[in-house]
Amino acid sequence: MTVTVFTKPRCPQCEATKRQLTRQGVDFETVDLTENPATLDQLQEAGFRQAPVVITPDASWSGYRPDLIKALVKQDVTELADHQVLA
Repeated sequence: MTVTVFTKPRCPQCEATKRQLTRQGVDFETVDLTENPATLDQLQEAGFRQAPVVITPDASWSGYRPDLIKALVKQDVTELADHQVLA
């Protein structure tokens, strides 16, 4: 699963999101929006108004959302179980 977290410096919600993803064992990529102004513009045009912005294969959200991070982990485990082959 590919998860991207778009962050900005000195952002407590960004740090909390990254900590929660790490605690839950989710691999993620971080993109600093101050170094990527074109990406920031695209996210704002898409309606995102606060950092962090989290993009997953099936969902996207902004802000610190531990409920959605837990749902993401639960979904990933369920999908893995659905595809598990028993010998």
